[in-house]
Amino acid sequence: MSPDVGREASDDGVRLQKLMAAAGVASRRVSENMIEAGRVQVNGEVVTELGRRVQETDLVSVDGVAIQLDTSRRYLMLNKPVGIVSSLQDDRGRPDLQRFVSRYDERLFNVGRLDAQTSGLLILTNDGELAHVLAHPSFGVLKTYIAKVEGRVSPQTIGRLTAGVDLEDGPIAADKARIIGQAGASETVVEITLHSGRNRIVRRMLEAVGHPVIDLVRRQFGPLHLGTLAPGEIRDLTKAELGALLTISRDATNAGADADATEAGD
Repeated sequence: MSPDVGREASDDGVRLQKLMAAAGVASRRVSENMIEAGRVQVNGEVVTELGRRVQETDLVSVDGVAIQLDTSRRYLMLNKPVGIVSSLQDDRGRPDLQRFVSRYDERLFNVGRLDAQTSGLLILTNDGELAHVLAHPSFGVLKTYIAKVEGRVSPQTIGRLTAGVDLEDGPIAADKARIIGQAGASETVVEITLHSGRNRIVRRMLEAVGHPVIDLVRRQFGPLHLGTLAPGEIRDLTKAELGALLTISRDATNAGADADATEAGD
């Protein structure tokens, strides 16, 4: 929380527009305009009065997109290079994520994993609730990979991937799959989207249909796109990216609470 906001805080909370400004949503004046226009919700209810006080733990959204009031939280996107293990302290001494997070004061951790030979989008944060929603397959957050594989992949093989293949730890089906193009006479580039978090799942699926992976990159995680972020580069999420992630997390949390209430009512 910023010093200005801290001085004006009380047991009853802080004025909504001041917390919005401290969170970087907009200036206080613009935040006030948003509130008066009915664009802001607090804990699911539209708020139009400027005197409303809120806590950092309240759920606030603008135009249906969640915002983060707790400025102690950090959210980063890393383009993990090949050769880096998804651990903050590897017990075997291999190159790990510590080199990327050591510059930050917060104690960060990675959301899910990418194997050492897979590069691409990895989220780092200190928000455990968000990390749980993003990583757990029951919440259905999709991840998209681009794979260069051995051999010429046929439309029939793509059909097998989406229909489901049997692996040693059970059947698995891609949510979506398509051929991107040919990489020479004996290699194919395919795109696979799935919500499973099982270990090395994309590599094992492609191996099972006869097309071992040569190169694998995760390009998308939920609403986040790797874009032009180069391997080894790390950056804070934009306000729009963070809003999209928080909205997914809060929707999932609310859905779980509604389900628990319904079950209790039965």
